[in-house]
Amino acid sequence: MEYNIYCDESCHLENDGINDMSIGAIWVPKSNVYKINSLIREIKIKNNFHLKSEAKWTKVCTKHLQLYFDLVDLFFNVSELKFRCLLIPNKSVLDHNRFNQTHDDWYYKMYFEMLSYIFDNNDSYNTYIDIKDTNSYKKSQKLHEVCCNSVYDFSGESIHKIQPIRSNEVEIMQLVDIFIGAVTYANRKFPEDHIKSIPKQKIIERIKQRSGRNLKKTSMLREDKFNLFIWRAR
Repeated sequence: MEYNIYCDESCHLENDGINDMSIGAIWVPKSNVYKINSLIREIKIKNNFHLKSEAKWTKVCTKHLQLYFDLVDLFFNVSELKFRCLLIPNKSVLDHNRFNQTHDDWYYKMYFEMLSYIFDNNDSYNTYIDIKDTNSYKKSQKLHEVCCNSVYDFSGESIHKIQPIRSNEVEIMQLVDIFIGAVTYANRKFPEDHIKSIPKQKIIERIKQRSGRNLKKTSMLREDKFNLFIWRAR
């Protein structure tokens, strides 16, 4: 089977004042991509959401709450869609100097940890990551090399490519943004006087209900529909 993997990250900056971050992906058979993107567009039309606008976690609001409910339900109703998320609950404990690395180096190591669970030599993959900065292409090629070497795919026959794209180019990327945003928000430590977003909390509850997960514990390894791994620094 040939799969397309769509990846994104949330709160990945080192000194943004947010305790946690996540890197996640949704993968789907390549033959189903057109159908899934079309279904997402149909949901946007049904909810009077402009087709060229992105459905993103940062845009969650009461006005478009049903849109996000429908997108969450789409993911769980379509068996071919799979989600994997690696959550780092506490960025403040990271000690990059100890491991002679930059935060950016570590960031791509976490990308590898997230993706390595998905890859299987019996299948082939086209992996797309959200453009982070001007070095995204160079870094993605190094990530591709490391991923291929890890599964002895030296000719790239299984892991065809890891390519940066813009999130507005593929509708499925917007699903990834919503799910990793929800996981990160559910694990965030807020100031005592912070008023949490009610629409976002409702979406989190919808995901908990549909997944049967509390979003704060590592999933069983064999769980492939909604897989969450909590990474902790040693």
